Amino acid sequence: MLADVRPTPVYYYSSSSGLVRTFAERLGRPVFNLAEREHRRSEVDGPWVLLTPSYKTGNDANDTIPEAVRRFLRSERNRRQLVGIMGSGNRNFGRYYQKAAREIAERSGRPILFEFELAGTPWDVEECRRLLDELDEGLARRAG
Repeated sequence: MLADVRPTPVYYYSSSSGLVRTFAERLGRPVFNLAEREHRRSEVDGPWVLLTPSYKTGNDANDTIPEAVRRFLRSERNRRQLVGIMGSGNRNFGRYYQKAAREIAERSGRPILFEFELAGTPWDVEECRRLLDELDEGLARRAG
């Protein structure tokens, strides 16, 4: 591992169910809940990753992207520093599974780094940690 590797922070939205929060907090890196006003109104100080749930269950009039995520992404700086998206979803949503993450990835031109269902499994957490560690190292090499 490189000496000056900055752990890329994860900004996430979690509803009252807390499933996404539970996953984010197990990643072992700085995490910020966009449900909290101070984080939703902040601007990032470097590369970051978005973790968003999808809630759409088939009503085409509903937005799939949580409003707190939309507000955070209104900042040009936040959009510019976004390096990847992770999604939480429920396979019961059918074609809307991971819709928010996929929509943001398409609009932003950033990759989907990881997808999981509900709060994720222990394997999901470990695999996501590994992928984020690789991302951290890649960003450090690019900056150095």
